[in-house]
Amino acid sequence: MSLSTSQSRKYLIQLAKSYPNRHAVTSEIINLSAILDLPKGTEHFMSDIHGEHEAFLHIRRNASGVIRKKVDLLFSNTVTARERAELATLIYYPKEKLDELRPTVTDLDDWYRVTLMRLLEVCRLVSSKYTRSKVRKHLARTAAGYDYIINELLNNDYDTVNKDQYYENIYNTIIRTGAAEEFIVAVCAAIKSLVVDHLHIVGDIYDRGPRADIILDELMKESSLDIQWGNHDVLWMGAAAGSRTCIATVLNHSITYKNLDVVEIGYGISLRPLTLFANEVYAASDVSSYMPKGNTQGDFWAHDDDLAIARMHKAISIIQFKLEGQTILRNPDFGMESRLLLDKIDPTAGTVTVDGNMYSLKDHDFPTVSPENPYALTDRECEVMQYLKNAFMRSEKLQRHAHFLFEKGEMYTVFNGNLLFHGCIPLTEEGAFMPLAAAGGKRGKALMDYCDRIARLGYFAKEGTPARQQGKDFLWFLWCGRNSPLCARTKIATFERLLVVDSAAWEEPKNAYYRCWDDPAIANRILEEFGLTEDRCHIVNGHIPVRRKQGEDPVKADGKVIVIDGGFCKAYQPATGIAGYTLIYNAEGIRISAHEPFSGTQDAIRNNTDILSDTVVFEHTARKLRVRDTDTGRVLQEKIADLTLLLQEFEQGTIKETGNR
Repeated sequence: MSLSTSQSRKYLIQLAKSYPNRHAVTSEIINLSAILDLPKGTEHFMSDIHGEHEAFLHIRRNASGVIRKKVDLLFSNTVTARERAELATLIYYPKEKLDELRPTVTDLDDWYRVTLMRLLEVCRLVSSKYTRSKVRKHLARTAAGYDYIINELLNNDYDTVNKDQYYENIYNTIIRTGAAEEFIVAVCAAIKSLVVDHLHIVGDIYDRGPRADIILDELMKESSLDIQWGNHDVLWMGAAAGSRTCIATVLNHSITYKNLDVVEIGYGISLRPLTLFANEVYAASDVSSYMPKGNTQGDFWAHDDDLAIARMHKAISIIQFKLEGQTILRNPDFGMESRLLLDKIDPTAGTVTVDGNMYSLKDHDFPTVSPENPYALTDRECEVMQYLKNAFMRSEKLQRHAHFLFEKGEMYTVFNGNLLFHGCIPLTEEGAFMPLAAAGGKRGKALMDYCDRIARLGYFAKEGTPARQQGKDFLWFLWCGRNSPLCARTKIATFERLLVVDSAAWEEPKNAYYRCWDDPAIANRILEEFGLTEDRCHIVNGHIPVRRKQGEDPVKADGKVIVIDGGFCKAYQPATGIAGYTLIYNAEGIRISAHEPFSGTQDAIRNNTDILSDTVVFEHTARKLRVRDTDTGRVLQEKIADLTLLLQEFEQGTIKETGNR
């Protein structure tokens, strides 16, 4: 302990209340010392999920192929490939697979017995790296009601003559009482819980795909996870906080991609007032430039509604550009004056001036934009936005998810020697840490800490205070601000992509970080800034899809940087050539998986199809990593040192023992 002598003694006296005598101290030292030599738990990394809930749920359930590998390891010599695939699917989707298999099985009792034994073998294997106490806690959480029996069967010994009938009777009773299927579901849940010790979500849960809310519901069930905010996440967090600018932007995205189920069904936010307003104000407008793109997965809006959606798109786009202008004018330190474009429009010529260049517009019929005050909302627009603000702030489910993102999320995480963040650490062209005026000139780690603190003000500061407004504006800045660590670009060209004819204006220049991330010296400098100096430390980030089909490598800077955005979202897959990267970090090392597109949950259940993965062992450790090599291990070693000092105090009689000896 790095404490003064008096502080150290006070601490040991407090510690003695939990460990009141030598027996208690010795027992805990033995326990903790043994834990240090258990294998390191498996970490699972996912990034840029973008609302693709079916693919996310499948990859989480199969742990990027780890469960199938365990099944093959146990049964490749005794069970056919078809049966192994069927067993793996049963673990992923137990209730659904049972419904499909039940009518096809001739002798259900025999099938139940064999299946239970096989599942328990898998469960025994995935639980073998944990203490029995930790396994019991997992079982109590995932298999409540059957946890005691599962624990008994996991720790059986069939070679013990005295108990062979005991175990046999357990199986017989499970089947005879009709509990077999419930028991199977419980064991499958335990396997999925135990196979991954900790889950990392490296940003961008929201947007593009259909149901980010379903993903967050599942994440809230995880026992151990962290989240690094992505730019799309902070946008929704800002909307939940009541930022009208963020709300308009969120709706613009959802409407653009006809991805409205998450808003209306997921979060119960009605868009009827916006629809009525749009149909009234833009009834005579040409909205051909605003037609929705691609996504028709939801059932809420049919193809015949495209014209209404296009009008909504135009209405919310103009509102967004106005509110963005107000936010920029309110925050000159953001340095985003170049994004004030409504006052740069020449409606007569049908042009706009962007960064000193004049461009033709696809549409310049903006009846709600006042030439004298282009960034002011009309009274009707104010009414619509007030309704939407109330709806977002009163959505119980959205507020629950936003609170969860603030609770479990942060700008960056340092975990077991790895630095995790979504976008970038802003750099200059020379590779130095870039000062950000919007953050008071802070750079590097200090910048990330500042961003984290101000973002939280936007949600937790008292409504109506300057701190709350500052935080809400800053959440929007993190989404799209110039060289924001989460945006990682000099601009997001929403206006240009929607309205400017010349695609040359659509460019969104990236921060220099992405031109420097192949340099090992710069990667090491970033790691050192966050206190990581060992050779085995890495940066893990997403945000920029790796275009594998063009030969891009997710591993950069001689292995110091790992990029795991490979196109989880279907919209990115034509460019990346895959359906996302995930990362597994276990006792043997680090493994990267490049996933093929998911054919859907129903196909997986019916045909035992899995997400095919091209797996690369990126880094193999010379020896198995143990708990002592992790952050938890360091904490345990510090506690052992403290307990050793307490034991000395007991032995010397300088602190009195209490309780039984």
